[in-house]
Amino acid sequence: MNEKIKKMRIPIEVNQLVKNQTDHGISCAPVSNDDYSNLLAKVPGPKGSPYEGGVFEIKICFGTQYPFQPPTFKFSTPIYHPNIDNSGKICLDLLRMPPTGSYNPAITLESMLLSIQLLLASPNPDDPLNSEAADLYKTNIEQFNIKTRELLQKGHSNQKNFI
Repeated sequence: MNEKIKKMRIPIEVNQLVKNQTDHGISCAPVSNDDYSNLLAKVPGPKGSPYEGGVFEIKICFGTQYPFQPPTFKFSTPIYHPNIDNSGKICLDLLRMPPTGSYNPAITLESMLLSIQLLLASPNPDDPLNSEAADLYKTNIEQFNIKTRELLQKGHSNQKNFI
């Protein structure tokens, strides 16, 4: 039953996300044709943040229990952020099951990706996956922004997705 729900729901959610792309700039597509179990999203860095000008690729994997379990999200573009570790794993309440998180089956793919984009603009240094980035963010925001921009430019210099 879950597999049937998953196969029906994910294409609808991807189409809705694409329909609203002009509002948020986020794009998303299956990694391989017609297999909606693995998606690749491109999330632009929010304006006014040190990530502005970058486009971040995020791999999304929908398990067999979706939508009753959240998909997994992983940055494939290098990023320096308090809530994203060096492997690309994301620490975000909305992407975790209760009681430690707030995920529920009514949350859409678009909502999850918008929350990730918002996390780029508003890190939560009190719940870090990257403690070095969290400490720098708390103690020297200017240096954090410089380091973030340097990595952004370095990571995007060989890619077409740096604007």
